[in-house]
Amino acid sequence: MTAGRLSIKRVYILSLGCSRNLVDSEVLQGFLKEKGLTIVDEPLDADLAIVNTCGFIQDAKQESIDMILRLAELKKAGKPEKIVVTGCLSQRYPSELMDEIKEIDGVFGTSDYMRIPVFLDAIASGVKVTEVSSVPCFLYDNSNTRGFLTPEHYAYLKIQEGCSNRCSYCVIPDLRGPLRSRTMDSVIAEAKKIRSEHNKVKELILVAQDITAFGSEKTGSGQLPALLKKLCPVMSDGWIRLLYTHPAHFSRELISVIADEENICKYIDLPIQHINNEILRKMNRRITGEEIKDLIDRLRARMEDVVLRTSVIVGFPGETRSQFAELLDFLKETRFERLGAFIYSPEEGTPAAGFPEQVPEKVKRERFDAIMRLQQNISRENNLKYLGKTLRVLIDEEVSDETGRVIHSAALNPAVYGGDTCEPPQYESLSGTPGLQPGELKGFIGRSYMDAPEVDGDVYVEGQDICVGDFVNVEITGAMEYDLIGVAAR
Repeated sequence: MTAGRLSIKRVYILSLGCSRNLVDSEVLQGFLKEKGLTIVDEPLDADLAIVNTCGFIQDAKQESIDMILRLAELKKAGKPEKIVVTGCLSQRYPSELMDEIKEIDGVFGTSDYMRIPVFLDAIASGVKVTEVSSVPCFLYDNSNTRGFLTPEHYAYLKIQEGCSNRCSYCVIPDLRGPLRSRTMDSVIAEAKKIRSEHNKVKELILVAQDITAFGSEKTGSGQLPALLKKLCPVMSDGWIRLLYTHPAHFSRELISVIADEENICKYIDLPIQHINNEILRKMNRRITGEEIKDLIDRLRARMEDVVLRTSVIVGFPGETRSQFAELLDFLKETRFERLGAFIYSPEEGTPAAGFPEQVPEKVKRERFDAIMRLQQNISRENNLKYLGKTLRVLIDEEVSDETGRVIHSAALNPAVYGGDTCEPPQYESLSGTPGLQPGELKGFIGRSYMDAPEVDGDVYVEGQDICVGDFVNVEITGAMEYDLIGVAAR
């Protein structure tokens, strides 16, 4: 098949959900480009629109459906001419999607998206195509060409696919299949390829459903520490960030490697989900509250500057008032630097969906709100301790060509700025610094080692002679609930 014989030549890809899904979209983009197709930024410019969906929880499913319906309306008006759906939602509901949204022309599963280019002629000719493997088994490697949908200074690297943990509330094993780790050589080769072909990459972010399980299905024990030791020289002038570690699989060796290797961000994404032992048992988390507390103590004892991100689920079936109070008290005491909360949603096919004593939606929402109010205050107080300190910041974007007053206008959220007032900081003195002409100071948004893209806070930076993708030393002059404000060192 060649591009010259295709009636479909321009493709728009919409990637929804997590960074793991984004990597799939990038691999798909590579497959399409190898077939001579052009990737466009707008659906109105496309012959074919592909939606890579998320189907993890109810809100994600609804977002995916809403986006498909928006494209369906555009299709009725003439562009795009064809719509293909892939990813988690199509893996879970292939026939329902095809039957209920008539504008869909193709449905492909999480392990079948690489076959989309093969069926383009059939789709273009009007054939409705459904290709969904009953058990997902595909695993990309360094031989696959990837496009990149992230800014050019950071990239995600997926080191494994699927999950075998079988948490009682989670559909990932059904959507993605069992744990399948890439070989260590494949991961290292791709990292080197990324650095050689995209030399502006300063941050490599390792992702998977549970990266602490890397290689365990082959060797019986996690191989992440050994992988990191080989990866660190590849990123000797940048950062390595780890996303999605399971507390039950966090070894002492892994703690030592993270602590000892300078270019691994001292940022631990450690979803605990709960702290009550009965709830953890019903969730099938394979760890106790006491073991979670011990792990946190060991992490903080070994790394003084470690930042812990966690996630918790509220309203799990049978969660009592006292069990929720235990979780809330634990969060007050532990003071996680970063925290996300999820309202439990019963996902069909999971054991938890059939558990008795489902918690009323009103109670779930009240508990969610209580945790978010608590974390808002903790985050504000945590951020205040960085006032006057200098942080290394990776610049993500320039926000204005104006003077540093742009930071003033960017910081309009209710905030504390390091004093007793909630008034935003003033920058007239900075703009009048001797030797600087009006307009030389610019505004930028970046991240410290404490912040992963999209999910954590930002550092608003004033400075000059700065480019996107630079590492910059920033003196912190203001603190908000989730973000920091600072001035680049001169």
